[in-house]
Amino acid sequence: MPTQPLGRSPVRVTELSFGGATIGNLFTAVTEEAARAAVDAAWDGGIRTFDTAPHYGLGLSERRLGEALRARPRDEYVICTKVGRLLEPAGAAGAAGDQGSDTEGFAVPASLVRRFDFSADGVRRSLEASLARLGLDRVDIVLIHDPDDHGDQAIGEAYPALEKLRADGVVGAIGAGMNQAAMLTRFVTETDIDVVLVAGRYTLLDQSAADALLPAAEARGVSVIAGGVFNSGLLAAPAPGATYDYQAASGELLDRALRLEQACARFGVPLRAVAARFPLNHPAVASVLIGARSAAEISEAVRLRDLDIPRALWDAVAAVGVTTAKGLA
Repeated sequence: MPTQPLGRSPVRVTELSFGGATIGNLFTAVTEEAARAAVDAAWDGGIRTFDTAPHYGLGLSERRLGEALRARPRDEYVICTKVGRLLEPAGAAGAAGDQGSDTEGFAVPASLVRRFDFSADGVRRSLEASLARLGLDRVDIVLIHDPDDHGDQAIGEAYPALEKLRADGVVGAIGAGMNQAAMLTRFVTETDIDVVLVAGRYTLLDQSAADALLPAAEARGVSVIAGGVFNSGLLAAPAPGATYDYQAASGELLDRALRLEQACARFGVPLRAVAARFPLNHPAVASVLIGARSAAEISEAVRLRDLDIPRALWDAVAAVGVTTAKGLA
């Protein structure tokens, strides 16, 4: 599978990356066997970039991913994890920044609590704990995770800590990952990061990242990983009851998704294929993150990657309101 460098770093990522939130029991439980099979199928399909975070299943995603990759040659794959949330025993609830024992959509026991911590010490403690859960002595990419309400501390304390880890050769690439474009644009313009992971803001239904984030990233040589390309489900299977950004999709959004599906069907191409390919048409985007809870799901994503998408289909998609799609090859 083709790879691209992340900014000016030595790290290269495959065109598709495996998103580990789902094997952390996002929404519904995934068996150990199914999680392992999904990672194995991603490997068999040529994917060599794997994304996880302490947040995903209160550490379950990191543990499962580490176990699934342990027998693989370490220099042949790239691991990305995140900092900004420390996991602590539930009995320690009440500390400043504590998010409580709510598992936040992950089907796991509420035995731990997440505590936001974007301090330099928090970065080091988070990374140390992640390495223990992964069973690794290093990770390749570290992202500051969801600093929405902590932007100043994330830029003033977490970022310099990551910058030092990169300078010391502890990690290869650093950046930030969020569900919004505005603060990521601030990271791109105010720091020397290598990569941003933007979730759900550069899709067939939401191109807001194209306003400022993507141009800024391209101008400064910062790479973009596009996540949430199905907007949590609506672009994977548009139907009544489908979710958009983890909530029930509005009637207007469902109508647009159905019209996109119809446009794709006229060319015999599944909507999922077009949704996953769309971000890669932008020169700043290095990889698309695909979450999968089974071997079948990730194998299908790899298969759809090879489909031909004619220029006329991109024009048809643009006619449904995808402002940056017209004329794409």
